[in-house]
Amino acid sequence: MSTKILIADDEPNILISLEFLMKREGYEVVLARDGQEAMDAIVRERPALVLLDVMMPIKTGFDVCCEVRAHEAVRDTLIVMLTAKGRDTDVAKGLALGANAYMTKPFSTKELVQKVRELLGGGA
Repeated sequence: MSTKILIADDEPNILISLEFLMKREGYEVVLARDGQEAMDAIVRERPALVLLDVMMPIKTGFDVCCEVRAHEAVRDTLIVMLTAKGRDTDVAKGLALGANAYMTKPFSTKELVQKVRELLGGGA
């Protein structure tokens, strides 16, 4: 069975390209288009890892990260925050809230795949 990844981003082009990339790597992919949808999907689908955009409608990635870490059933979900906000304070905030990794846009797809593999401990 392949490992499940949730991709949460409000930008359709990013969703499409990340979905293609992760499926090509052998992962099962679930999509969310805003923070609330992401939180609902995390609880429902129990993905091993979440690629989480910071700037999203309804709830930010920071909000979702906080909620996941506070939610008993899903608190161990791995979270990679993806954002255009690359200032040190933003990175520090994401990591302080419990993100496992933080990548700033634009990022190399090769680096992203490497980071996902690293966090998941190998392959799909």
